[in-house]
Formats: sequence, structure tokens, C-alpha cells
Amino acid sequence: MQKPEKVQAQLFERLIYAARNTEWGNIHDFRNIRNPKDFQAQVPLQEYETLFPFIDRMMRGEANVLWPGKISFFSKSSGTTNDKSKFIPVSPENLRKCHIRGTWDTMNLFYVEHPKSQIFAGKNFLMSGSVNEFSPHKSTIFGDVSALMIKNMPYVARPFFEPSIDICLLPEWEEKIMKMADVATRADIAPKVTMIGGVPTWILVFFRHILEKTGKDNMLEVWPAFEAYIHGGVSLLPYKEELKRYLPSEKVSYRQVYNASEGYFGTQVHDGDDDMLLLLDNGVYYEFLPRSEWNAEKPRTVQLNETEIGETYALVISTNSGLWRYQIGDTIQFTKKHPYKFKIMGRTKQQLNVFGEEIMVDNTDCAIAKTCREFRAGVREYTVGPVFMNKGKKGGHEWVMEFEQAPINIAAFEKALDLNLQEVNTDYEAKRYRNMALNNLKINVVPTGTFDRWMRLRGKYGNQNKVPRLANHRHFINEILKSSNRQPVSSNVKT
Repeated sequence: MQKPEKVQAQLFERLIYAARNTEWGNIHDFRNIRNPKDFQAQVPLQEYETLFPFIDRMMRGEANVLWPGKISFFSKSSGTTNDKSKFIPVSPENLRKCHIRGTWDTMNLFYVEHPKSQIFAGKNFLMSGSVNEFSPHKSTIFGDVSALMIKNMPYVARPFFEPSIDICLLPEWEEKIMKMADVATRADIAPKVTMIGGVPTWILVFFRHILEKTGKDNMLEVWPAFEAYIHGGVSLLPYKEELKRYLPSEKVSYRQVYNASEGYFGTQVHDGDDDMLLLLDNGVYYEFLPRSEWNAEKPRTVQLNETEIGETYALVISTNSGLWRYQIGDTIQFTKKHPYKFKIMGRTKQQLNVFGEEIMVDNTDCAIAKTCREFRAGVREYTVGPVFMNKGKKGGHEWVMEFEQAPINIAAFEKALDLNLQEVNTDYEAKRYRNMALNNLKINVVPTGTFDRWMRLRGKYGNQNKVPRLANHRHFINEILKSSNRQPVSSNVKT
């Protein structure tokens, strides 16, 4: 936090030195890389497709390919728009000095602000995915990064966590949630639960199941000692009002973390912050790709000290697991320097820009959160796509929403959501001016369980899989509406 650029410079040198004798290091002449400028000149920007041949060989047991030694663990990252799973190497150094260290960083910062916390005097619940053997090479294990962390949890930490590792790693989510609920409501466990970590969508399912099981009105009646919810994966904003109904106390802390398959990149510092601290000494060297360079033939990244507050950057990382100048697809904006703090804005492949409106996921999340507060509503899932201009008719946006608690008046909710989206995005506001270019957005409400059913059909059901929020096409919307036997709200449609 005090010397961020120096920390990153030292980490860069350690990474290059460590990988100098790997196959990748020899191909790209790491021995003659002296500084980031050399690195950029000798190593092109990478996407998963360019690294996959190397990763595939590593999964089959080859050593010293992208990182020294043999790597046995790989995190499975399905992403949102790509139907093909990605497998990200997780070296021992990456597991210990990035993912696990990031977890301790999060808890250290929490205790700085809450020195009288009893979190580690009680029980903490974790919702994770599962792990599997890689059939072509049985000693290779892959799974959600959360599951890999639990499988390799330090013994000193295990007494504080529930449920058992066997239950945590169950592959079937319905069975997992039922067994977790059985543990969470036991007379010897429930009074001691102080914290939970997991993706908001699954946490809400878990809470709902517990309340149905116990007949209680909220989770604090089940867990009277509860203190904190650690969340990540998706923005909490669309779920915040619903979570407050389950956890009706201002004393409950919500802490956001940025723990991706590729690394543990950030953590919230203070209660009430809407940004996170960039973790600069966790085995990840960062570069930042400005929006103006996203589609350039030879894109140019900037270094940490060259970034500007309020600009949108795509993250480019090099890690202690062998990802080199890797574009993970996430976008951020810095909110502060020294220390460097940031917000996640969305994904480079998830933005809505059919009409020049340049809407990011952060915009839609903020607009939903404000509208839900106004209408005392709760959204479980949503996705947005375009209504194309056709035969002289104006275009617009069509939303598909699944509510936890629906507003009484959907038409009024639509109008308010449209106004709130204009408030956070001036490009959209300009296109909506007097309805001259775009019509008011339209919402298709689908029954509870629709998004789960659709994700199952896509083979993307589980903790690590996220519903795609924005798209410049209608494929997702049409599939979801078809699975729910609904028709689009507008006849002004093309695929």
C-alpha cells in the first residue's frame, strides 16, 4: 500500500527470473528481459486460445512448460459467453502465495477494522464447487478455484470452517445445499456461525432453504452470532436489498473480494467501501489495456503508474502459475492511487453497444440496485440484449428478469429503471433523449427457476458459472424466453 510501484517492479523481476529456464522462457528469451519494455517487446498479449496448447500439455503431466516444475491443480473457469471451459494452471506458489494469501489479507484487513471480532472464535461457512480427476492424466486435478482452496486448506484453518470438506466438494448442488443446511441448523453449530463466503445467487438459495427448514423469519434468528458475509464473483448491488431482508442488522459486514480462477486480485478495505484494494504482492504482475486499445492491431498496455482514475482498463496479468501477458477479459476503473483502489466494471466481451450507448455491467447493476431500493424489490438474475431497429421502428433494450421479490407495478419499475440507467450512463441518456433514438427499456419477467434451468441446459450450472448480463445479440434472451415458454415483449426482433 505504501510503495506499490516498487513492489510490482520487484515482483516482475522475480517472475521473469523464476521462469527463465522454462520452455516459454526459452521461446521468449526471458534471460534477456531487463524491464517491462523488453517484456512487452518480446511477449505478445495472450488469450486463452494461444496458451491452451501449453496448458493442455501441462495437464497431461509435462513439466517446465509455462512455469517451473509440474503443476497438478487447474482451476476450471467457464466464463459467461464462451461455451468451452477454460483450465487455468494453479502452481503451488500460486495457491499458497496468491489465493490463500489473499484470503488471509482479507481477514487481516477485517480484523484491523473490527479488532473485537469473534469470527475465528466461531464457525465459518464456505460455499464452493467440486473437484475432478483429469481422465487422460489421473494425477491432475481440476475444479472451481474455491474447491481447490478448500481441498488444500491449511490444517491450522480447518477447525474454524464448516461443513466438512467432503460436503463442501460434493458435485451436486441440491445435495450439497441440503447437507450444508443440515449442518448449519444443528444445535451445536448454529449459535456459533459468524461468517459465510460465496456467490450471492447461491447464498440466497442457501438462506431460503434454511428458513424453510427452521420456520424462522430471518437468518439472524438462526445464526445470532453472525458478523460478516464475504462475497465475490458477481456484483452484490442487485442482491443487496434482498440480503438485508435475510440479514436485518446494520452490524453485519459485507466484504467484497476479487478472487478469480487466475488469481486473488483485490479485497475491500473498509465497511461501506464500494471499491477494493489491488493486491500487488500476491504473485501477479499487472498491465492495463486502455479501452482505446482494445481493438487495436498492436495494442499497447500501460503500467501501474501510468493509469488514470476513472479510465476503463482491461486487465492483463502475468502470474506465478505461468500465465504471461494474459488477457482475462475483466475490466476495471481505478478510484484512488496510493493505495491503488479500483472497481470491477464488467467484461470486455460483455457490454451493450449496439446503438453507441456503451453500457457496462457496472451501469446495469447500479441502476437495478437503486430501482430495487425504490420499489422494495429484489432481483435474483437478469440479462439484457438489444431490440434492433427494424422497418422504421426504434430500437431499445430488452431485459429478462427473475425476481426474489417482484415489484407490485412492473410498468413503473421499468420506467424507473430506465431513468436510473440514464443517470449512470450519459451515452444511454443521450440516445434516450425524448425517445428520439431508443424506446424505453422493456422487462420480461420469468418464473423462479428459469435461469437455473437455462444454465443447466447450457451445462453451466454451479458456483463458478455466471449468467451473462449483457450481449450485443439476442441469443441468450431468446434461449431463456424459449425455456420459460415466454415470447419477447417486442415484436421488433431479429436474432
